[in-house]
Amino acid sequence: MSRALKAAALAGAALLTRRALRGRIARSPLWPLPALETPISGHSPRRWLPTRVVSRTEPADGVLMLTLESPELPPWTPGAHVDVRLPSGLVRQYSLCGDPADAGRYTIAIRLIEDGRGGSREAHAELSEGAELAVRPPRNRFELEPASSYLFVAGGIGITPILPMLREATAAGADWTLIYGGRTRSSMPFVGELGTHGSRVTITPEDEAGLPDLSPLTEAGPDTLIYCCGPAPLTKAVREAAPPTTPVHLERFTATPAAGTSRPFTLELHRSGRTIEVAADESTLTAVRRALPDTPYSCEQGFCGTCQHRVLAGRVDHRDTLLTDREREDSMLLCVSRAEDDQLVLDL
Repeated sequence: MSRALKAAALAGAALLTRRALRGRIARSPLWPLPALETPISGHSPRRWLPTRVVSRTEPADGVLMLTLESPELPPWTPGAHVDVRLPSGLVRQYSLCGDPADAGRYTIAIRLIEDGRGGSREAHAELSEGAELAVRPPRNRFELEPASSYLFVAGGIGITPILPMLREATAAGADWTLIYGGRTRSSMPFVGELGTHGSRVTITPEDEAGLPDLSPLTEAGPDTLIYCCGPAPLTKAVREAAPPTTPVHLERFTATPAAGTSRPFTLELHRSGRTIEVAADESTLTAVRRALPDTPYSCEQGFCGTCQHRVLAGRVDHRDTLLTDREREDSMLLCVSRAEDDQLVLDL
């Protein structure tokens, strides 16, 4: 090939490369990352794993227990939870309450909340043996740390992450006690199983004996770790009862309560070229969806990560229970977090 033809071929190739590059950048504002089918910055890359429901039981009134099976399920540790995608597409988070040694199987328990957001009603009505569900790999923000002594406190369905902790503590030869409260005995799952531990477990149905006695917490020494999962009033009471020197680990049913009163702020959507106002009594997600109705979301409580987006400028008042410190440096969950100052700029 002559020198002129080679030069022309190289020039043509360079032109095609530049055109392809411009197209790639246009499709993906996050270049050099690959373009996403829906280019949402910060969206969780964790893949969904297919499972099948192999068992459905009701361990208490209003509680559904499902065992999910798949050879793809990764191992987990006590305190972990999984994102579950329901048939409607709703994503909900449930603690794993089975045995970590039972490879290829996850067990979850779901309390029916009639006036909730619909996830528990759908699960109770539609999920039976043979149903197919997708889950994401487990996350654990409630890890059981090694200790010689534990004091566990559970309220209602909050027993689910505690149950495998009891098994691990027993296997490790640790000294432990459990305070377990609920509205009625019949509504409290796993009461029969827990009864085999004798005096280590104190079961307090509210209709029989009132609220649980938390006085044992005041005597817990610095070598005792306290783990509590339950509704906000219970976790608040546990934190107040525990001595200042005793470590307290909490798992809440809802997002961390905000400190102080929320205030309005201005939100700039960089890629969309739009500026919107976020009122004091609405979430960032609500305001964003007024401008971008297709913005994905699910749990609305700072648990699932569906509404995670990249922050380009401004300080964030993080109110989620999901993101790591590193992730919080440049992203936020729209459903619960807000601007710490007067303005935020998002990569949207």
